[in-house]
Amino acid sequence: MEHLNNSLVKNLKKYPEKVLQFGEGNLLRGFVDWQIDVMNKKGNFNGSVVVVQPRGQEKIEKLNEQDGLYTLYLQGMKEGKAVQEHSIITSISRGINLFNEYDQYLELATNPELRFIFSNTTEAGIAFDENDRLEDCPQKSFPGKLTAFLYQRYNAFQGDKDKGLIIIPCELIERNGEKLKEIVLKYAELWYLGDEFVAWIHEGNTFCNSLVDRIVPGYPRDTIEEITEELGYKDNLLVVGEQYHLWVIEGPQSIREEFPAHLAGLNTLVVDDLTPYRTIKVRILNGAHTAMTPVSYLYGINTVAQAIEDGVTGQFVKELIYDEIIPTLDLPMEELHSFAEAVLDRFRNPFMQHFLLSISLNSMSKFKTRDLPTLLEYYNRKRELPKKLVFSLAALISFYKGKRGEEEIHLADDQDVLNLFEVQWSQYNGTIDSVKDIVSSVLGYEKVWEMDLNQVPGLTAAITNDLFNIETKGMKKAVKSILGQKAAN
Repeated sequence: MEHLNNSLVKNLKKYPEKVLQFGEGNLLRGFVDWQIDVMNKKGNFNGSVVVVQPRGQEKIEKLNEQDGLYTLYLQGMKEGKAVQEHSIITSISRGINLFNEYDQYLELATNPELRFIFSNTTEAGIAFDENDRLEDCPQKSFPGKLTAFLYQRYNAFQGDKDKGLIIIPCELIERNGEKLKEIVLKYAELWYLGDEFVAWIHEGNTFCNSLVDRIVPGYPRDTIEEITEELGYKDNLLVVGEQYHLWVIEGPQSIREEFPAHLAGLNTLVVDDLTPYRTIKVRILNGAHTAMTPVSYLYGINTVAQAIEDGVTGQFVKELIYDEIIPTLDLPMEELHSFAEAVLDRFRNPFMQHFLLSISLNSMSKFKTRDLPTLLEYYNRKRELPKKLVFSLAALISFYKGKRGEEEIHLADDQDVLNLFEVQWSQYNGTIDSVKDIVSSVLGYEKVWEMDLNQVPGLTAAITNDLFNIETKGMKKAVKSILGQKAAN
């Protein structure tokens, strides 16, 4: 069977190279390059991507062997239905091997049609390496490589501010564009590149913070044989992703004119401040994940999709989102409900096995970041505690006992957290007083919470009551009592 190449694509078009991309991984190919492909096919962008690999060279070689082509296989809920669909992505023109084609990399900097730089070099990629030098071919760090490229462009166009670039990092760190720019300026100082270059960075280039959201598991090793049979060709770079996507770019509205994703029907937003969007993602998507995990797992469920489809735990999660999380957020209600519906669709994706135990990693710190702000904000606004979030924290304390019935739970957290729970649960004797002692110790563990949660009015008593019910009645009866008469029998 033939490998994917240009000869297998009818009416293949070539586009001007408008984008330099640092990174060849699943997220960029299943998210950014896919969006560019969609825009090209709808006639909105007319540009292609040149890819460099931040570390190594293996993927670049594979990419060039397939003429920059690969298949994106999207699986998930679409308009309420489970949908699988695939397409060949044609937006990548070539890959450059930085280790033996560095001259091509610098030559790209002189291309007047180049306009964008995208990156995803992992959270550790946006970092300063004091050992990098301008004369290195290439530099070790991604920001070092980027600074050398920008300096080459600055010189090639004699500091013309109209030849600056729009730089949009996709690394999953807060204020990613600002942090990248800070490091570029640090290299400019280290390498004595001059005040005029620094001014050009500030005045001619736009560094955008961005938030990306799409689950892209990547190469489907378990099902690749049947997928290959279906496609009729081999593809070493095939990528699997979910249907849902969201890209929020913080920057001037003029970006929409040059990157008109909205005209292609893509869920890409250019906003003045992405903070609210990050907040709703963390609070609704990540917060619901963390809160549902101990409740659903102790209920006897193993995956996210099973939890959503179950009549009891599914209702628990929905009420948690709509009744407790959404009321603490300040975006338009229509927008919040739309995001919540998309999250629930993503949770019930039948094509992805998302195990609750994998989500449970470091649950204490996750609850602090994702759910505690909601709990506290709910109390501040309503002067009462959110019952389901409180119950989920009680369930989390029960989860850290390390038992689901007679089955051992393999807990994964910092050792000091595990030690805390081991000591507390060793003193449990079945009485409500011993439960209160456990709860008081956990809520007072300021190393995680950075505050004494026993000071939140009524919280210690509420969690003590919920935890005692979980331990004496079992999770199934306890969660139904929280849901009241609406719970399934």
